[in-house]
Order: sequence, then structure tokens, then C-alpha cells
Amino acid sequence: MASINELQLAKELIKFPTVTPIDAGIMKFLEKKLKTLGFKTKILEFKEKNSKPVKNLYARLGNKGPNFCYAGHLDVVPAGNLKDWTVNPFKPSVKKGHLIGRGANDMKSSIAAFVSAVSNFIGNKRKFSGSISLLITGDEEGVAINGTKKVVDYLRKKKEKIDFCLVGEPTNPNKLGEMIKIGRRGSMTGRLSIIGIQGHVAYPQRANNPSTTLVQILKELKEIKFDKGTKDFQPTNLEITKINIDNSADNVIPGLANASFNIRFNNKHTSSSIKKKINKIIKKISNKNRSKHKIEYSVSGESFLTKPNNTTFMIRDIIKKITKINPQLSTTGGTSDARFIKKIAPCLEFGLVGKTMHKVDEAVSLSDLKKLTLIYLNILKNYFKWKLD
Repeated sequence: MASINELQLAKELIKFPTVTPIDAGIMKFLEKKLKTLGFKTKILEFKEKNSKPVKNLYARLGNKGPNFCYAGHLDVVPAGNLKDWTVNPFKPSVKKGHLIGRGANDMKSSIAAFVSAVSNFIGNKRKFSGSISLLITGDEEGVAINGTKKVVDYLRKKKEKIDFCLVGEPTNPNKLGEMIKIGRRGSMTGRLSIIGIQGHVAYPQRANNPSTTLVQILKELKEIKFDKGTKDFQPTNLEITKINIDNSADNVIPGLANASFNIRFNNKHTSSSIKKKINKIIKKISNKNRSKHKIEYSVSGESFLTKPNNTTFMIRDIIKKITKINPQLSTTGGTSDARFIKKIAPCLEFGLVGKTMHKVDEAVSLSDLKKLTLIYLNILKNYFKWKLD
């Protein structure tokens, strides 16, 4: 069986313009590749109300445990202004030792590296006791309602057991080998509206200015000291992301003021406990100013931590051996699909260097791509070491 080259596969994947939620035929393409390696595959399409359908792929090689799963996404963010790119973002180019194209970094090359590693691992008709699976979504960069979250629900219903999951997100800040993610902070957005009474600026007694209430609330929210962080997590922080007072006249007190804020919280809190704290402040100040208010929350994920185990340490040692860097076990950064997968399996994240993700001329070092493939191959060899025939 011929092995699959990681660079060639990465180039082929980048050619598909898979801006969320567009599939462009990429899941069928990858499914075909995996079938040549002996995987049993299923393309899963999901569609929430008022959203566009998204294709996902679950593939499994073997029918015994343990089941080692790799998870990733094939959707990408928009390219932006094409004039800013030195290449066509969907016509991958190699320049100065780097593969350039949208998704080269986040995260088509990582998927290519794992598929290449699998092809090398099972080469020469090597038998192993256990299973290798891939959970690939097309809805990670978007609202993430028709992607991994739904696939996890599907796997639960089918009683599909995953013993460990490696998420291939670009986890390294500057150099390959610097960082493994073993958890993530939770993320919650609040959308606040303060309803006042519109009026003339010269007669404030006849109006109720919602912007005054809004400013007071936002000030107190920013002053909350949630915690000082933990051994594993940085402190919880709340950031104001939008303030909107739709008023075109300078002599009119507005009747409505809106704001949005986002909280990144560690495992000292839940979204529910934070809501209670915030709602108390909003209610107190609104009542004091005799203003009405509306608050809506959306939770993209709770905080989680995968306690390091033997598999974690095995992966860390392999990364250290190949990159000559001792990786930090970290929970920094934004959210990822690990927040859904952790419900069914212990998981960690390790992939490429994230310096150029979402940027113009997104790129991956060819040297890093080769090393990542070698890391993934050695992870498979060591995970199934005691079960090899």
C-alpha cells in the first residue's frame, strides 16, 4: 500500500474553497482517500433551523478498542481582500520553504499530516489491535452548531466509544513543540439592552437616559474581580466588545442603549454562576435608575481540563524528542471543538504553529509539516505499542 504524502495532500485540500459552511466536495474527497486505507466512513450532514447545512465526516479503521481518534476541521475563514495576498489563497504555492494558502495553517495541513501518518503506520500490512478514527467537521470557524457538537451527539447515540482524542489545532505560538493544550477556558457572550425614555437634552427630568445606566453597569462589570487564576488556568476576564447608542441627533436623549460583552472563564466558575453575578449587578443599577433592561446570553462552551495521564506524557515525550523542545501543558487561547469532544473522551490538542492563521498569506513551514507527520506517526506507534502483533 502506497503511503500518502502530507505535502501533496495538504495542497489538494487547500484547493477546495471551503469557507464555512461551504463543503465544495472536500468531505467526499477525503472520504475517498480514507477508504483506500481501509477506513469505514460516514458523511454526516446536519442543519439547525435558520442555518445552512454542514457536512461532517466520521471514519474508523478497525472495530476493536482502544479507539484513538483524531479531530479537526476542513472549513476555513474567508480570504479577505485577494489583492493583499501574494498568491491565490486557493491555489497553494510553495515559497521559501513554506506552503501558502488559506487553511495551510488552520488546519488542513494538520489533517494531511495525520492521514499521512496513518498511511505510514498501517503500511506493509502491519496489524494492530485497536482502532484509529477521524472526526472531521466543516463547521468550526462558524457558529459551530452543525459540526462537532452534532457529531458527538450522533456518536453517543450510536454508542461509539472513543478512548482518547487528539485535536490537531495549531497550538504552538512561535515554534513547533512549544505547547500542548490540555483544556480551555469557557466562553460566554452577553447582549444587554437598556430601555429608557427618549426626550429633549434641555429637559432631562422628562426623560430617562439609558446610556447613563448602561455606562454605570459596564463600569461595575469591568471592576469585577472574578478570581486570580488557578494552577492550570489564567484569570477569568470580561471584555466589553460593543456599545451601540443609535442616535443621530446631539440634542436628543436616546430611548435605547445596547452593549455586548464576552467573558472567558476558568474552572472556578460555570456559565450559570457568572450569569447570576452579572444579573445581580444589572438589576441593581437598572432599578436604581428606574430603567428597564433585557439581557441575553449565549454560551459557546464551558471551561474544561483534561487531567494529564500516561497518554498525555507519552505525547509530550515524543514531541520533545522530535522537536528538542519540552512542551508546556497549557489552557490558554480561545475555544476549540475539544469543548464538545471532552464530553465523550479525554482529549488534548497539538498541531502546527499558529502565527499566520486567519492572516493574509497563511502559511506552514515544510519542515514543521514533516516533523508534525513524524510526531503523529510516533504517537500512533506508541499508543498501540503493547498491542502490536
